[in-house]
Amino acid sequence: MRELSLHILDIAENGITAGASCIHVTVKEQRDTNRIMISVRDNGSGIPKEMIETVTDPFVTSRTTRRVGLGLSLFAAAAKRCDGDFAIDSGPEKGTAVTATFTFDHIDRAPVGDMAATITTLIAGNTDIDFVYIHQINENDFSLDTREIKRELDSVPLNEPAVIHHLTELIRKELGELEPKNKET
Repeated sequence: MRELSLHILDIAENGITAGASCIHVTVKEQRDTNRIMISVRDNGSGIPKEMIETVTDPFVTSRTTRRVGLGLSLFAAAAKRCDGDFAIDSGPEKGTAVTATFTFDHIDRAPVGDMAATITTLIAGNTDIDFVYIHQINENDFSLDTREIKRELDSVPLNEPAVIHHLTELIRKELGELEPKNKET
């Protein structure tokens, strides 16, 4: 995939399919230590024990509509290609946590991508699921929790176009403010 945000979207969709009611997305860009960590954690049904060993095999999937499951295998390969690591922690009734690390300035690392579009796409298409998004660049961070937004909006649905537009712009603005002023960092 051309952007890491698309991997995040794919993994979050896996959690939605697994019946998650809350999905946590964390991106930590530790540019001062040349690392980036991405974590997607859900409270869904988890991956069965017999599948956990083969879940990154592209020819293993739990779907019945097709016989390949490339999402996790591509994400794992992208992390390892960039001198990083990949881990899955999952179990029935425990949910799943997928974590990948990358060397930040590795020539093969895909850009983070459009996180605002990724997060708002998840929110707009899944208003019954709560999303917690945390993005950190060095010591600065931004967080968004749909549970708080739902309380503020009361009866206004999260997939209302004006709400999605506002959230997209808010995330873009906040992420822009996280960027170090000195671009060499």
